[in-house]
Amino acid sequence: MSAPGTTTGTTTGTTTRTLRVGTRASRLATTQSRQVAGLVTERLGLPTELVEVTTEGDVNRAPLATIGGAGVFVGALRAALLEGRVDIAVHSLKDLPTAPAPGVALAAVPPRENARDAVVARDGLTLGELPAGSRVGTGSPRRAAQLHALGLGLEVVAIRGNVDTRLGKVASGELDAVVLAWAGLARIGRADEVTEVLEPIQMLPAPGQGALAIECREDDDLAGEHLATLLASLQDPVARATVDAERAVLAALEAGCSAPVGALAEVAEGYDGEELYLRAVVLSDDGAVEIRRSAVGDPTDAAGVGRRLADEMLADGAAELMPHDVPPDNGEQRA
Repeated sequence: MSAPGTTTGTTTGTTTRTLRVGTRASRLATTQSRQVAGLVTERLGLPTELVEVTTEGDVNRAPLATIGGAGVFVGALRAALLEGRVDIAVHSLKDLPTAPAPGVALAAVPPRENARDAVVARDGLTLGELPAGSRVGTGSPRRAAQLHALGLGLEVVAIRGNVDTRLGKVASGELDAVVLAWAGLARIGRADEVTEVLEPIQMLPAPGQGALAIECREDDDLAGEHLATLLASLQDPVARATVDAERAVLAALEAGCSAPVGALAEVAEGYDGEELYLRAVVLSDDGAVEIRRSAVGDPTDAAGVGRRLADEMLADGAAELMPHDVPPDNGEQRA
């Protein structure tokens, strides 16, 4: 008879734990977690089950910046990990604080979706086709600042809620458009509603946008091997390099979740092999002032490329554009 939380393997006759995958209850979160659970079963041959974890961000409708930012989603899942209620936590990587969490391992970053932002507007319009004064919704200070910087005369409206709720505000006529991550829309099968995918020159995404993070306990063993080592086989090297570069910019700028910082790294073939191309921007809240820089480097030194680019931006005055009431992204205020 198997012990609780285990299942008997059919091919080897050995006993293997069923890995409990922690997820928020939203449609997007459960979709992402099922995707990761499927990879764990398919590639590692390990049984999984989803366990829903409620976070303060799910029940408190106040603006995220006032309750700890997107890190409130991460904190509850990490607590469930450390308390042994789940074995794996799946996050939207852009929500992760840049500082490591004691006892928690970022085991893998699987293949990344398109990182760009997308517009869903009434009547199939693009941002440039919307008349001045149109109401465009977003819950992101980064998106809001870049929308202002476009100089289109749009009214930017702060909103909260899941993807379906935000899209419903356009369908009902409450808003003329919303700006969301393309990856989230694609994962829940609503990418066909996108009326414009924004290019990086228009809007740089959040560091890590479009990527997922798979975390587990650092000391968790499975059949004599660290679970983190097993999960590492799910990692996509290009996805990991790009998010490491982007998050290094965020960390070096000491920018929290409410700071209007965008970054996007891409890996492409160069003259001497693969190169990492990194773009980043820091803006004032109203988009009137921006510092935008780019850098090229070796993908194996992704974090170094990000740190050096951030140093250039700081030398150009980036720190002065940061909101003074935003705590550093140190993994404590946001977790």
